[in-house]
Amino acid sequence: MSPASLKRFDGSKRKATMTETKAPIIAQIASLIRGGPFAAARQVLLEKYPHYPIQTRHRSYTLAQKMAQFRKDGFIDRYSGKQLVHPGMLKVISHFYPDIFPYQSHWKMTATHIAYWELSPTIDHIHPIALGGPDDPDNWGAVSMMHNAIKSHWTLDQLQWSILPPGRLDDWDGLTQLFCQIVQTYPPLRRDDYILRWYRASGS
Repeated sequence: MSPASLKRFDGSKRKATMTETKAPIIAQIASLIRGGPFAAARQVLLEKYPHYPIQTRHRSYTLAQKMAQFRKDGFIDRYSGKQLVHPGMLKVISHFYPDIFPYQSHWKMTATHIAYWELSPTIDHIHPIALGGPDDPDNWGAVSMMHNAIKSHWTLDQLQWSILPPGRLDDWDGLTQLFCQIVQTYPPLRRDDYILRWYRASGS
């Protein structure tokens, strides 16, 4: 994401951020209420701690869109800088070792290996859609499913996170090439719809 793009999503309209304590604002409002100038307390609230309704909107992407973003970011988690792994590769391991590397279609944590959360990439909105961020590639980043879940509707500023540079696909491809080679070597893997869809999305 370019510096110019980040500037557009920096939440500058929100004067108070979670990197600053909000308690003094509430203390000021409480003091004004105690003294009786309710209009003044209201004005402080509007100016210093305004309410921004969170809008929950579901977004879904094709596997082709996901693969394009994962490759663009070099299969690197843009929040941690750690390497991510092609989802199909993880499922291949589950296919061969279901007892020690389990997978559950709804990702139930008691029935799914933690690697799916730590290593599977997904598309995240750098600046949340719910807080005014656009749903376009300039605001997308490849991140782990775990970090996507943690971040939810919060901004990077609120979490005190930062956006890290993308990786180089030549250095790390998320085991995409190896995944495709394994599927080509073991055709029965294509009977698994999850593996087959990711295999096709990988350009094979």
